[in-house]
Amino acid sequence: MADPANCPPLTRSSVQAAHKLIRPYIHRTPVLTNTTLNNLASTPQTPESLVGTQWEGHQPAHPKLRLYFKCENLQRIGAFKARGAFHATLRLMAQEGWEANGGREKGVVTHSSGNHAQALALAAKTMGIPAHIIMPSISTPTKIAATQGYGARVIFSGSTSVEREAAAAEIIAETGATLIPPYDHPDIMLGQGTLSLELQEQSVELGASGGLDAIIAPCGGGGMLGGTALSCEGTGIRVFGAEPSFEGANDAQRGFDAGRRVESVTSLTIADGLRTPVGVYPWSVIYERKLVQAMYSVTDEQIKTAMRLVFERMKMVVEPSAVVGLAVALFDEGLRGVMEREGGDAGWDLGVVFSGGNVSMKALSGFFSVEGA
Repeated sequence: MADPANCPPLTRSSVQAAHKLIRPYIHRTPVLTNTTLNNLASTPQTPESLVGTQWEGHQPAHPKLRLYFKCENLQRIGAFKARGAFHATLRLMAQEGWEANGGREKGVVTHSSGNHAQALALAAKTMGIPAHIIMPSISTPTKIAATQGYGARVIFSGSTSVEREAAAAEIIAETGATLIPPYDHPDIMLGQGTLSLELQEQSVELGASGGLDAIIAPCGGGGMLGGTALSCEGTGIRVFGAEPSFEGANDAQRGFDAGRRVESVTSLTIADGLRTPVGVYPWSVIYERKLVQAMYSVTDEQIKTAMRLVFERMKMVVEPSAVVGLAVALFDEGLRGVMEREGGDAGWDLGVVFSGGNVSMKALSGFFSVEGA
């Protein structure tokens, strides 16, 4: 990977430069609105629904919200990860001496169980270089097949980060390939942040005449949330992060509370793309530079409810990780209270990132089988 010390500074202008670089290789995904979801988000929860939560006995918040959904589930490979993979690959190829030292023949390597695996495989195929992808043997068969379908060499490993990193080190020693990590690198963050630049422009075109008041985005390793925060710096747009709470998957939220980064996560939340702890570079932007206002989390049941609403009301396929931001807007009284107090009668224009749509029919039927879906 390009030496982080030689990467562009982590600024909004660098996100804009990244967007110019990758624009020929990505989709400008649509931004959609939905009146029904606006109405649901603008309706107070019932007091009964707050029983057993930290807001039990409180008056439910009554924000007025207009939601703008950035549909990265319609991005190439079905997720925002294509943006960071293309940016990192293009930056690597432009590095002085890369071609002369056999970089094109040696290729790239990463370790990922899903979306980044597919994204890097596609970027490498597009650029005509080999890709070696370490995937846990328990990875979803459809994601393995998609990664191989893009022409990558898939090497299976154990599921822990230690096992995956060890396998990657072996491939690097064998081939000389360059590591392109899933999220913890400036080039990845800058590429991911380009989705927010588009969201800011598209929401104005759809009626947010004064621009967005805020954006809420899912957070796993933090590359996309960090990039989104960089793209909003100096614009007045507030940025919030969303995580699943199941089995401590809300590591960034806990890190905010403790004042330090949580370095490991062990969770089987259905939001499988968000089971990763926030990386060092994203944390430096999200927390240390205070570019993310706050982190919020929701239960797996609330995530499933949000998924069902998107399927039924927007007619779109989204993975569980993609709707965590929507679930927070619907159910987290902490954020809803902020939006009510600060939005007042005028309300808020809120950008919501749908991060991906890579979910199998088998998984979908499992999520909703009890409900007869």
